[in-house]
Amino acid sequence: MEKSIYSDEYRQLCLTLRKLRVEAGLTQVKVAARLGVPQSFVSKYESGERRLDVIELQHVARALGTTATAVLKALTYDP
Repeated sequence: MEKSIYSDEYRQLCLTLRKLRVEAGLTQVKVAARLGVPQSFVSKYESGERRLDVIELQHVARALGTTATAVLKALTYDP
């Protein structure tokens, strides 16, 4: 198991979060406002520069209008 934040699985999560944001018609600025964080926070987790913990993932999912479970189900990673 690769322990880097740069694993293929984590990259797929970042891409999925970005895709869900775009599909919801939200900008990084709007998501950041919903989370009460700077826009750079959203940019960093979408680019893989910052790793989200489980609780943060739950908050991000809510800000996107979905659930963490739905985000994980949307992952298309297939090793």
